[in-house]
Amino acid sequence: MAGGGRLRDSDITYLLLQEVLVLYIIQLTLLVACLAKFNTKKRKRGLGTIKYDIISRIPDQEKHLARIIGTNDMDCIANLRMDRRTFRRLCRVLRERGGLVDRKYVTVEEQLAMFLSVLAHHKKNKVVRFDFWRSGQTISRYIHVVLGAIMRLHELFLPKPVAVTEECTDPRWQWFKGCLGALDGTYIDVMVGSSDQPRYRTRKGQISTNVLGVCDRNLRFTYVLSGWEGSAADSRILRDAIRRPHGLKVPKGYYYLCDNGYANSDGFLTPFKGVRYHLKEWGPNSGRPQNKEELYNLRHSKARNVIERAFGILKMRWGILRSPTFYPIKTQNRLIMAAFLLHNFIRTEMPIDPVELQFDDLVQENQGFGNELEHEEYIDTVVNSPQWNASRDALAEAMWLQYSNGA
Repeated sequence: MAGGGRLRDSDITYLLLQEVLVLYIIQLTLLVACLAKFNTKKRKRGLGTIKYDIISRIPDQEKHLARIIGTNDMDCIANLRMDRRTFRRLCRVLRERGGLVDRKYVTVEEQLAMFLSVLAHHKKNKVVRFDFWRSGQTISRYIHVVLGAIMRLHELFLPKPVAVTEECTDPRWQWFKGCLGALDGTYIDVMVGSSDQPRYRTRKGQISTNVLGVCDRNLRFTYVLSGWEGSAADSRILRDAIRRPHGLKVPKGYYYLCDNGYANSDGFLTPFKGVRYHLKEWGPNSGRPQNKEELYNLRHSKARNVIERAFGILKMRWGILRSPTFYPIKTQNRLIMAAFLLHNFIRTEMPIDPVELQFDDLVQENQGFGNELEHEEYIDTVVNSPQWNASRDALAEAMWLQYSNGA
């Protein structure tokens, strides 16, 4: 202060700066208080759970994924139904040919692991979200992304049918030269609206879809048709399959084994009706075959049982096939198809299928008979054929002649 009580310019500037600083401190204090109140409300939401940002969750996400695919094959098989080598190979196929890419925070490995967890154990979105430390939206998005990638590779995962040749020494198949495998339908429970339930209701009252499956001797499916209602007859579904532009192709001169739910026609060989057939009817105390029809049915049943085994292993492997899901019916059918395709991939890549080992009475299938088929003329009708009935009678007669001679 100079003489006469007047303030100097420097003093005025100092006081102004002091007031500005005080106002800044007050505003900063209010801002901190607001942020603290906001975080308190955030912590109180969700039954006391604390919301973490995505960066803070990365270590837990990586730790959980490493426990599944980075520890040992036993844990990987238990969680994802395949060993670590098969899982890595599937990731590479989906990257190179399926269009999957690593995202900023979600790798292809984690995307696939989330999808396989849903397929193998039928886990709900909330459970997978908790296991993988992800949001429900992230889980839902990548389930559909991986599903789309697998469906795009359906031709890669479906093997070509291979016929039984003259050189076949397997006693189950050596009588069925030209056979491509076996086919049958299976019911898989689905969830549909109340207005659609009558069409999907089976004879036993379940709401299901009737899935046509065609498999080879190695328990791999060569053709799958999903989407038909549970009330549809097996023969009707087969007729639809062979008439589709990209449906089931049966070359002339070759055939599949099937049960009496189908017509004995060109390309489809059935057992004799009114004669014991199923393997459970041929127990230790059932006696030997008494005629050519019984002998034929016994051998036909032993060979055709491959499709029953394939369905059993498939449903044991994928929990989502054992109970209905809450996805739209179109998505449910795509998930069913993905289960069949991944079953084939596992059967091809893993030398020993751990699920098959759970069947006490199963025997490993022989590999690699014959050559892949290349034909342009295919069967396009399924009607009872007198010529085909005569061929079946001749085959049964040849079996019985050899059997009677003790060969």
